[in-house]
Amino acid sequence: MTHLTFARLFVVSLLSFFAQISLAQQTLDLSGAQFPAEAQVNESKLVLHGAGIRHRFGFKVYAAGLYTAGKFGSTDALLADPRAKRLQLIFYREVEGNELGNLFVRGIQNNMPPNEEMSKIIQGASQMGDAMGAFFSGGKKLLPGDVLHLDYVPNVGTSMTHNGKPVGSLIREPRFYAALLRIWLGADPADAQLKQYLMGAAPPVEAAPRSKSRS
Repeated sequence: MTHLTFARLFVVSLLSFFAQISLAQQTLDLSGAQFPAEAQVNESKLVLHGAGIRHRFGFKVYAAGLYTAGKFGSTDALLADPRAKRLQLIFYREVEGNELGNLFVRGIQNNMPPNEEMSKIIQGASQMGDAMGAFFSGGKKLLPGDVLHLDYVPNVGTSMTHNGKPVGSLIREPRFYAALLRIWLGADPADAQLKQYLMGAAPPVEAAPRSKSRS
């Protein structure tokens, strides 16, 4: 091997090494749940706004990551933003699909603003709960490592996928996605600590368990 060939191989190896380091630095790891710094939803490139772990009765249930078109200093500004969004859930434990759907509906009801037209929002919530119940019927469960994407695309609506496969039909009510996010970001969130993480607070390596649990 010539000196020039060796030098070229060394440079290529070095560039590959630093590229791998850069990629690792751009991915947030929460106890094995991976959240890249960016996500593509339809034609929109989104950034990771925040992520954290949901605990229930002292156990890790899932990690949640929120992707938005920009950074926001308040939940009101984030929820009012009309651009695309994604909530990604990565599960650590087995969870009944229909149970999770019911908890979603309850979380939406608990965080409904007083001026919201409840009938339209509840219709979308029931549609999602029914879709999850049907999709995970016959004893099917969400398993460790499973991924749920809850996506919003402007002028299209809210969609859900499980490991890349669609769950239920499109929910077209434009205000439904904000109602869905209030489960985690509303005035009465499922987990107050997780809310802070989704809003951009840096999560610890192992988040402390929370006693309050609804979803």
